[in-house]
Amino acid sequence: MEQPQKEKNRLLEVASVFFKLGIIGFGGPAAHIAMMEEEVVTKRKWMDRQHFLDLMGATNLIPGPNSTEMTMHCGKERAGWLGLFVAGGSFIFPAVVLTLLLAYFYVEYGETPAIAPLIIGIKPAVLAIIAGAIIKLGKKALKSTLIGVIGAVVLIAAFAGLTEVLAILMGGVLALLILGIRGGDSLRWTVLLGIPQIADQLNQTVSTSKLFLVFLKVGSILFGSGYVLVAYLQGELVDKLGWLTQSELLDAIAIGQFTPGPVLSTATFVGYQVDGFAGAAAATIGIFLPSFLFVLLLNPLVPKLRSSKAAGAFLDGVNIGAVAIMIAVTLELAYSALVDWRAWVIMAVALFFTFGPKKLSSVYIVLLGMLLGYALYLIP
Repeated sequence: MEQPQKEKNRLLEVASVFFKLGIIGFGGPAAHIAMMEEEVVTKRKWMDRQHFLDLMGATNLIPGPNSTEMTMHCGKERAGWLGLFVAGGSFIFPAVVLTLLLAYFYVEYGETPAIAPLIIGIKPAVLAIIAGAIIKLGKKALKSTLIGVIGAVVLIAAFAGLTEVLAILMGGVLALLILGIRGGDSLRWTVLLGIPQIADQLNQTVSTSKLFLVFLKVGSILFGSGYVLVAYLQGELVDKLGWLTQSELLDAIAIGQFTPGPVLSTATFVGYQVDGFAGAAAATIGIFLPSFLFVLLLNPLVPKLRSSKAAGAFLDGVNIGAVAIMIAVTLELAYSALVDWRAWVIMAVALFFTFGPKKLSSVYIVLLGMLLGYALYLIP
C-alpha cells in the first residue's frame, strides 16, 4: 500500500507545482524555464542542475513549445511516465481556461476584459527571474574556456539573425568538432521528425476535424520560440484557408501575450473564433499533442547522450547555446519591457529580491511586479 500512496503523492505534487507555474508563468519561455529551475532544481531537488541543462538543451532541438515540453520532462523525472502527462496538462490548463474565457468575451461582445493594467508590471519583474536562472545555469554549462567561446559565438549568431534552433545546433556541432571527435568516440544520431505534410490538402470549409489537423500540423513542425506561431498561423489560417482575417489573428496573438503559461494557448482563442467550444478543444489538443509524443521519444535518449564522449560534447555545446539564447531573448525582452522609469523601478526591486539578502521565490516576485505595476502606472 505504501508504494501506490507514494506514487499518488508524487503525482499530486507534480500537478500542484506545474498548475502554480501555469498560473504565474508570465514572460514567455525563458521566464518559464527560470521558474522551473527554481522549483525543481533549487527548491525541490528533483534532479541536479546538469541533468536539467541536458534536458533543456536537447528539448530546444525538437519541435513544439519547448518550455511546455520541459514541464513534461520534469514531471517524468519526479513521477514516471504518468507524471509526464500530469505535468504538461497542469501547466497548460490555466492558460487554456483563461484564454477560452477571453475568447468568449471577444466573440460575444467584440472586446476582452481590461486586464492590461494588472499585468503591465510583470514583464520587468520576470527579467530579474530570468537573470537569476541564467547565472545558475550558465555556471553549470560553462565547463571550459572553449565552451565559453562557443557560447559567445552562438550569442553573436543569434544577434546576427540566425534562428534559435540553428544557433543552438551550431553550438552542439562546434563542441562536437572541437571536443568530441578527437576523443575517438562514435556518435549515433536519433532524428525526431514532425508531420510536415499533414493537412496540406485541406479546403476552405471549416470543420472541427480539419481545425484539429491544421493545429496538429503546426504543433508538429513549430521550431523555436512559440512566438514563431504568428508566421505559421498567418500562412495557414489567413492566407491559405481564409478562416480568419489578419486583424482577428493579431487579436488572438495579443491575447496569447497577456495570458500566463504557454504562448501556444493562442490556439484555444483561434479555435473558439473559428468553431466555438468544439473548435477550441480541437485546436488546443491538436497543437499540444505532438509535444507529448516528442518528449516520450526524447526523454530516454538524454542519459544515453551524456554517457557518450562525443554525444556528451555535443550536448555541452547545445547547453551553452541554450543559455546564450536565453541571454539574447532576455535582452530583447528588456528592450520591449523597460519603456519608462516605472518599468526600471519594478525591475530594480525585483532584482533586489532575486539577488539580495532577502530573496523571494518567483511566485512572490511576479505578484510584487503586478502590484507595483498597477500602483505605479496610476501615477501620471
